[in-house]
Amino acid sequence: MDRFQQYLFGNVLRTMVSIVGGLVLIALLTQGLTQIDLIVENRQSALTFLYVSMLAAPQVIGLLLPIALFVATISTLNRAHRDSEIVVAQAAGMSRMQIASPALRIGALAALLHLVINLWVQPASYREMRETLTSARSDLAATLVKPGEFNSPAHDLTVYIGKSLGGGELQTLLISDDRDPDAATTYIAKTGAVTEVEGVPAILMRNARVQKIDANGQLWDGTFDQYIYELGAFVDSDKSYVLKASDRFLTELFYPDLNNFYDRDNADKFFAEGHARLALPLMNMFMAMLAIVAVLGGDFSRRGYQQRISVATGLALFAQLLALAAVSVGEDDRELNFIQYLVPIMSFGILAFMFFWGRSLKLAANAMKKDIKEQSSKSAHPDDTGAMA
Repeated sequence: MDRFQQYLFGNVLRTMVSIVGGLVLIALLTQGLTQIDLIVENRQSALTFLYVSMLAAPQVIGLLLPIALFVATISTLNRAHRDSEIVVAQAAGMSRMQIASPALRIGALAALLHLVINLWVQPASYREMRETLTSARSDLAATLVKPGEFNSPAHDLTVYIGKSLGGGELQTLLISDDRDPDAATTYIAKTGAVTEVEGVPAILMRNARVQKIDANGQLWDGTFDQYIYELGAFVDSDKSYVLKASDRFLTELFYPDLNNFYDRDNADKFFAEGHARLALPLMNMFMAMLAIVAVLGGDFSRRGYQQRISVATGLALFAQLLALAAVSVGEDDRELNFIQYLVPIMSFGILAFMFFWGRSLKLAANAMKKDIKEQSSKSAHPDDTGAMA
């Protein structure tokens, strides 16, 4: 690339990165509000909240990348045209292809980045996010240990923790277990700790006192230096989760486990999602080409190109919606998934023809009309020599 092409390339790239960065931050803040229960209900740290929010970034970047590329390209080219930089470049001998090539190169790079995100980064980040959410919401210690509060993790079970000393250490414990009406039990301890016994979560009570009413109605009272109260009954032993379409890699989308009911029931949805992962990156090339045609595709105007830009913006939004609608069509009928590729490829082809060959055909047609008109004029008005003869 020469200096002017490098200049356009750098301006488009910087503008696109700025737009994507700003929109991703807004989207993450909005998406983060849906995970605020991690702190409010599950008492997770702010770092866990931020980590979960950041794991949603790859999918957001993939959705915003084509639109950001369109806005960045049309903004950069329009500013260069308004400042007469493109006019000077054309006067210096640069062709339309040379001027458009920086935006097309960024479009190709954006498509490649989008493809990498869709095939590897997004499913990996979504799996990690789902595991983090599952782990956070099954964190029994965070659910039970709320100092100064009476908690009821199960019916007829009340837990009170006076103070949390950090590191799982607790002070002043009271557990009232009335789940068995014939063996209501109260546990009291000066100190304790959240621990595990053979993989099962438990509370280790120190200087504990246990009071129980037996089946005969007699009170049994005992003291212990240490007493273990198992919490396995309140833990979901099955921590597995169902992999949704957004969590799966490409091979898992195209070849689901048909022995699994969920996979078999959603096979068409997975198939459409797999094609969407491959087809949507092509929208970046279309968006770059649409922005180029909007600014450079017509005649030069000192008044600007607001009308063409407005039409191109409407077409960009319509094409993006059409691409997303094609995914839904593919979910209903897997034979129609080719539409997902048809929309960006055909749109790009039409725009490329209009930009690179349409103007040449128009000039050739005008030249042909001019020649025909001159020939007709000569036939209708013979020269003086012919008239004298």
